[in-house]
Amino acid sequence: MMNFETRTGPDFGSAAPAYPAAGVPDWYRDAKLGFFVHWGLYSVPAWAVQHGAGVNIPTEDAYAWHQYAEWYGNTVRIAGSPTWQRHQELYGPGTSYEDLADLWDASSFDADAFVGELVDAGARYVIPTTKHHEGFCLWGTGTTGFNAVARGPRRDLVAELHDATRRAGARFGVYFSGALDWHASDFPAIESDTDLFRYRRNDEHFSRYAAAQLDELVQRFSPDVLWNDIEWPDGGKGDDDFAVAALLRRYFDRVPNGVVNDRWGVPYHGFLTREYTHIPGILDAPWESTRGLGYSFGYNQAEDERQTLSGPDLIRMLVDVVSKNGNLLINVGPDAAGRIPELQRRTMRDLGAWMRRNGDAIHGTRPWVRFGEEIGAPRRYTQSAAGVHVHALDPSTGEFGLPAELADGAARWTDGSAVESEASGDGIRIVRIPAGLRAEPVATLTVAP
Repeated sequence: MMNFETRTGPDFGSAAPAYPAAGVPDWYRDAKLGFFVHWGLYSVPAWAVQHGAGVNIPTEDAYAWHQYAEWYGNTVRIAGSPTWQRHQELYGPGTSYEDLADLWDASSFDADAFVGELVDAGARYVIPTTKHHEGFCLWGTGTTGFNAVARGPRRDLVAELHDATRRAGARFGVYFSGALDWHASDFPAIESDTDLFRYRRNDEHFSRYAAAQLDELVQRFSPDVLWNDIEWPDGGKGDDDFAVAALLRRYFDRVPNGVVNDRWGVPYHGFLTREYTHIPGILDAPWESTRGLGYSFGYNQAEDERQTLSGPDLIRMLVDVVSKNGNLLINVGPDAAGRIPELQRRTMRDLGAWMRRNGDAIHGTRPWVRFGEEIGAPRRYTQSAAGVHVHALDPSTGEFGLPAELADGAARWTDGSAVESEASGDGIRIVRIPAGLRAEPVATLTVAP
């Protein structure tokens, strides 16, 4: 997956606009776990080609066989693609993608129950898609009738999610597709990474349209996180009042403790984003790992257990990301009715159960002097005022080596079990993992400072 922080332009030289000075606030760095919510028209067909082990898709066919169900609105326009073929069979040639708006029934959606599931899983912030690349707005916008209040659900879904998230005591953010809006443009289907940046509007009219929508979201919801995607139209990157720099200044005036990501296409960002990417070591800058529980963000009904992270896999991923100075923004993709699919719910509940026992070794932590060890049983480190937290990623091994820097500290297991250890060579202590923790996804030992 591509990174965005270096994709900046055009170069305005001495006429470059002034950007805000805000950085990344402590609340965001302390949060460690957030939930993305990808929900839109794509949740009606809820389908993409299965990806995963054993599936070999040629590079030239990657967009025609896209793994993301939320890209259905693009993939269905690639004649002969599996999505195009399935759409013809299910809906017929006379039904366009945008016609799906009138088929979207969100009558089962209960915002408080939905957000409650995310918070129970350990989420400290929630970021729903307010407008994805399809251009369908999930709030009652005054900029277009192509929205969830005027069509389909006939509800202000962003307002409901915002209110429920605030009631649950979590931070609220908004995802917004800045430069891609297939409803407001007339380009061919995107079939390559090059097309991703070629087939988008950069004119002033669209720049003003996108800015008006983002201003609405900021004014109505004061989001703690402003998460933009696929850059911003070039016509809105100058020193105008509808351009990115002015938008961000207005945002931070309203939300002084807010934070933004790095996908604006300008020489300014908050945290870095890494999508479906493994990071090999600690990054100095605050960053966020994001991915779906499966191979898609939007709900893909074709996926099953083979394509979906298990609870233990997700827990180990969270620990790995946090040990390297990152946050994990894991995505849930509800079905069109607003229900979390059971396959996703099981994984989330496993995570929540583990976080209730071990959350103090995740929330509010920072990296230690190194993220883990290159030899021996796999483990990761985080640290807080309570000490250094040693996370054994495979407790079934029964033991691991406590490095010399920690060997003399007072240690305790998160479940209160007695700590048994013995000295080994090079100052390392061999710690025995209690039998009751050996079936855990990750067993955590805290060594006091």
